[in-house]
Amino acid sequence: MSTSPALIAVIGPVEPALLAAWVRHYRWLGVERFLIAFHFPDHVSNAQRQGLQAAVRELGIIPVGTSSGPWHEHTNTRLTDALRHQAGPGWHLLADADEFQQYPAPLTEVIAQAEKSGHRVVGGLMLDRITASGRLTGWTTQGGLDRAYPLGGHLTHRLLHGDPRNIVLARHDVAVASGNHRAPGHKPDADRLCAVHHFKWRSGVLDDLRRRIQHFSSGTWQEQTPAVREEAGRLLSHVGRHGGVINIGDPRLAFRRVGLDRMPSGWLAEARGIFTTWRPTRTGQDRRQ
Repeated sequence: MSTSPALIAVIGPVEPALLAAWVRHYRWLGVERFLIAFHFPDHVSNAQRQGLQAAVRELGIIPVGTSSGPWHEHTNTRLTDALRHQAGPGWHLLADADEFQQYPAPLTEVIAQAEKSGHRVVGGLMLDRITASGRLTGWTTQGGLDRAYPLGGHLTHRLLHGDPRNIVLARHDVAVASGNHRAPGHKPDADRLCAVHHFKWRSGVLDDLRRRIQHFSSGTWQEQTPAVREEAGRLLSHVGRHGGVINIGDPRLAFRRVGLDRMPSGWLAEARGIFTTWRPTRTGQDRRQ
């Protein structure tokens, strides 16, 4: 019988309430073992760092480690690989703190099906979550994430030209590329993709994107390609053209009401179509697709 996977995550300066909701979500999915590490860029205050470390301990999780300094593009991969090595044999679940995975079946069944069919990875597709108005606001724990960000759509790849594909589960001996988008030499079952509800578009994200562009452009943070910086620029340009909000009326983005309690209607066919046809935009181009 398949056992629960170890959850592997490198966490930055998120809100303690988001981290608590994230832990509750994955425990509800059946995750019992969390291997997380914090990494804080230099602009994060000591009070914010200590607050997050205290919050995670209150949740009954002891962080594996805490580091600080530049967030080079390779930083997340290096820290994730170290956590996976410590996790040891078995299946690893890979998720950022703003990613809430939603599966078409219980997690143990998903893993059992992958093993039965000979797949050593399970895939997912980003579903970007935003407010009903498109404004980049905060949220309250009383209302919860679904109420604050009720719309789900395809912002990442259709507007930002980013890779929406995820490797969400991988066997311990399968290497996963930067950003958890691919596992070289392994393909997930495109008919069984999970929805990765992406709660990135919250209050403070625009400052984060501006900081990312500044540090990558200056070389303070090292990048492997300009893709991440260009994606940030596209979002900033978009909200600049639309009065500081995401244009929820753009039909390409396909925003509609979704929730964490039920898979989106028609998700498996929709996700398969995107996952199997998506191709990266050539660097330097910024064409609408």
